[in-house]
Amino acid sequence: MKNFIIPADVPQKKKDLFAHNMRTLTKDTDHLFLFSCDQKIEHLHDDFNPDDDDIPDQAVDPEHFFQIGSHGRIGALATQLELIARYGSTYQTIPYVAKLNSKTNLIPTQQKEPLSTPLWHVKDVELMRQESNLTICAVGITIYLGSEFEDKMMHFAAQSIFEAHKHGLLAIVWMYPRGKAIGDDTDPHLLAGAAGAANALGADIVKIKPPHATETKSELQALQEIVTAAGNTKVICSGGAKSNPEQFLNNLYAQIHEGNTAGTATGRNVFQNTLADAIGMTKAISTIIYDGASVKDALPFIK
Repeated sequence: MKNFIIPADVPQKKKDLFAHNMRTLTKDTDHLFLFSCDQKIEHLHDDFNPDDDDIPDQAVDPEHFFQIGSHGRIGALATQLELIARYGSTYQTIPYVAKLNSKTNLIPTQQKEPLSTPLWHVKDVELMRQESNLTICAVGITIYLGSEFEDKMMHFAAQSIFEAHKHGLLAIVWMYPRGKAIGDDTDPHLLAGAAGAANALGADIVKIKPPHATETKSELQALQEIVTAAGNTKVICSGGAKSNPEQFLNNLYAQIHEGNTAGTATGRNVFQNTLADAIGMTKAISTIIYDGASVKDALPFIK
């Protein structure tokens, strides 16, 4: 792994565990496929309504996440700590990322500035990891940069990252500009600042929305600047709403090979499929991310 560092706040006796966790997530590459499954709180039932023709009945049951993670090919499954607790004993072979804070999508920004409240702490993750022997490789923290409550979320993130490193765990930050002060949450200049802030907080990996193109830069050129601004923190892009699978894979390939990102954090483009199709999608994504394959080589997994 060319761009792999062990931060100085990882104790000497935890360095091997930290390195092992990084290798687990990246499969000994510079890249990462995070299977994002935190939407049961974040989006409530919006992503799981079987009345939507694009969403199969299987997706309603939370166990669908874990069936996909168990039979598919992913770096890790990221979801709230207690959802891992509910299903982890049945799906012990899956590497996990435990989300520490969450909010629903019910309260609009016009009513209240977004605040992702801490629900658990690193000590809770570490206790469950030791007691259950589950492979929990990292913690995940959301920050809504630009919210009136950004100071609370940044403080929680900074403390959680430091604590995670003390236990040999990686820290992944979901860095989303959001609030009344934010006019454009995919502005490249703003996202470069967000990625740099995640690096300053100590994040090992930062998840952002892909930027839009500007008059002077394409989306991929903007991504290059964001990746540079993030320094030695790996940048992964969110997968967004479900889209045409081939187009999704083309975008992913370009983000990695032209935008210089480290991979993707994708949920809906995977779990809003039948189990068989979802498993195939994880293999298509993984062969691009971990094997350096072309989109042409990945397509047979989904056709």
